[in-house]
Amino acid sequence: MHSAAAGLTFRDATDADVDALVALIQSAYRGDDSRAGWTTEADILEGQRTDPEGVIEVIKSPGSRLLTVERDGRIVACCQLEHRGEHAYFGMFAVSPTQQGAGLGKAVIAEAERQARETWGVAEMHMTVISVREDLIAWYERRGYRRTGRMSPFPYGDERFGIPQRDDLRFELLVKKLG
Repeated sequence: MHSAAAGLTFRDATDADVDALVALIQSAYRGDDSRAGWTTEADILEGQRTDPEGVIEVIKSPGSRLLTVERDGRIVACCQLEHRGEHAYFGMFAVSPTQQGAGLGKAVIAEAERQARETWGVAEMHMTVISVREDLIAWYERRGYRRTGRMSPFPYGDERFGIPQRDDLRFELLVKKLG
């Protein structure tokens, strides 16, 4: 069996990728397309997951990168890496729903961790996950992330992040030591 990382190209996103990346992120988390994969948030959030402005912000911010992952010339995954002092922040992670479950996500997160360590010399990776997403948190725990119990509020009332379908959403900080 060939490894999931075989045939993948990792590069930094450019302005030319914005529309494709918004579509990818949307397809991974929202609406009926997202139900083909297991990372869907369709039951807890409607509306948009991000917009072109949000993606451009990540591309342009100093100390921030939007890692774009291609296979056969097609964007199949992406993630945000941001340098925050002693740690890096991992966000905007999306894998095409039709590509999920085959180890692509694992390959992307491993490469993101490697690049954060090598580029910035950080000792930890941080991320925030909606706390009700037990299946997703368990997946990250299998990758070495641990729950901290440190919560931050979900941006209710800001439709740029979606339209919540329940009133108990918040983010939990997950942390992994990179060594």
